[in-house]
Amino acid sequence: MKLYLPVVAALAFATATALAAEPTPAEGEVRRINPAGQEITLKHGEIKNLDMPPMTMVFKVTDPTQLAKLKAGDKVRFTADQINGTYTVLSIEPVKP
Repeated sequence: MKLYLPVVAALAFATATALAAEPTPAEGEVRRINPAGQEITLKHGEIKNLDMPPMTMVFKVTDPTQLAKLKAGDKVRFTADQINGTYTVLSIEPVKP
């Protein structure tokens, strides 16, 4: 029994870490779009999976075609993660009023 306890504990920790890292939806407002740089500036609320408080910042985008449907001032719902040290928007959609 003592041999299995560390294995079970390690699996539980790995599962909890993986679940905590799952991108969670956040809300924000588009401030600026840079299609050439594949970047978007968002004033956003808390991003839980990144442990990030509300702020305004620039994100890279994984799919630059997503930027075509957005403009400054749009309210959006998005997911983001840190990829190779860069904060990146994985998905984004306008929120209908």
